[in-house]
Amino acid sequence: MRGAHNSPGTSRGQSSQLFITFGKESYLMNMNQKPTLSFWQIWNMSFGFLGIQVGWGMQMGNMSAIYEYLGAKPDEIPLLWLAAPMTGLLVQPIIGYMSDRTWGKWGRRQPYFTVGAILATLGLLAMPHSSALWMAAGLLWILDASINISMEPFRAFVGDMLPEHQINQGYTMQSMFIGIGNVIAALLPAGILAVFGSGTHTGGVPPYLIAVFSIGALCYLSAVMYTVRSTREYPPADLEEFDRMRKETQGFRRGVKEVLSNIYNMPSTMRRVALVQFFTWPGLFLMWFYFTPAVARDILGAPDTTSPLYAEGVAWGNICFGFYSVVCFLFSFYLPRIADRYSRKYTHMLCLAAGALGLLFVGVAPGKYWLLLSMTGVGIAWASILSMPYAMLAYTLPQQKLGVYMGIFNFFIVLPEILATLFFGWIMEHVLDNNRIAAVMVGGGLLALAALLCLQIREQKA
Repeated sequence: MRGAHNSPGTSRGQSSQLFITFGKESYLMNMNQKPTLSFWQIWNMSFGFLGIQVGWGMQMGNMSAIYEYLGAKPDEIPLLWLAAPMTGLLVQPIIGYMSDRTWGKWGRRQPYFTVGAILATLGLLAMPHSSALWMAAGLLWILDASINISMEPFRAFVGDMLPEHQINQGYTMQSMFIGIGNVIAALLPAGILAVFGSGTHTGGVPPYLIAVFSIGALCYLSAVMYTVRSTREYPPADLEEFDRMRKETQGFRRGVKEVLSNIYNMPSTMRRVALVQFFTWPGLFLMWFYFTPAVARDILGAPDTTSPLYAEGVAWGNICFGFYSVVCFLFSFYLPRIADRYSRKYTHMLCLAAGALGLLFVGVAPGKYWLLLSMTGVGIAWASILSMPYAMLAYTLPQQKLGVYMGIFNFFIVLPEILATLFFGWIMEHVLDNNRIAAVMVGGGLLALAALLCLQIREQKA
């Protein structure tokens, strides 16, 4: 979408119509009725999520291995991940609140896309140069905050730009690009290893990961800037009312009060979906924490991190992540039709059940290739996790508060991760005897519980 301007003969604050231009196509849009967009227009506005997910994939697929390269023990890894959820807990509602109240020549959400992408690119470039655990954990804090600055406005972007009947398509398009981004992030380590080898190293992060993170940084920035260049946002329907609201709620104290008020007055559908999220995401975090080192240590039998088998296991773990992302990509084409026919709630429940079975199967998989069957279930669940909860919210939340509510919704992703990082290390050491595969299976049990909790969701329009 290349531009927007008010229709002739009306004042800026009073206009109810807007000329919207997408490339060579133009629409005269009633501000209370958003135009139906084409496949390629939705493609352009969603493409930036490919880069964001490459950044996430770099982090999720390789941070535990980086920590082990730098000397971390299995029971120490959850606490070293604490930076990630803490930043999400703080950054997402703040960015959502700010972007709801932003409008200028650069748009509403896009300034945050751009700043977050630049900062995340720098974080990705610096991460593999970490020389100590404290340095890697600190850079993870910076990287995670930067990714959150980009990601949260993208979630609200779909609700801003698309009419109600295209909401499912918009969020599943994001799922598709998330799948592609994960594939790129997952295959890069194996590709670099196949071409150049792991390089000689006696400690610290090996050279091949420096190349992996550098390529990931380029992908991140390029994809986000493509969306910024190809899409222009709709201005507020009534700029005078928008400016009045912004002035009335400006200031830090008023902002905090507004966020707390919105938490207290969450719509009932959001509360129910949030409960499902609360048990979904720790299941995923346990997979991300332990699956890749589990493949290296327990499936391939690497004796230590300096063994070539360890690098091979990390690469195969990333390939497995890439495989579930391919499944996510392919399944995303069918997901909107399934959700339209059977409802978002039941679709999400069945997809979570598939993911639960996939993670539980890791414990009985007879060899590394059987792990691809596990990842099939995870990929089906992942496609739904990335789209159905947000589609349910976009349908039920007030449009003028999409950004702040999407940020608040993130609480129910990061709070369980904080609990996992603080307490799961003790469980690993004293209950699971540092068994990485058992930790992944616990994640499968949590996904099964989340699937059952989908039954209590009631979708009600705000």
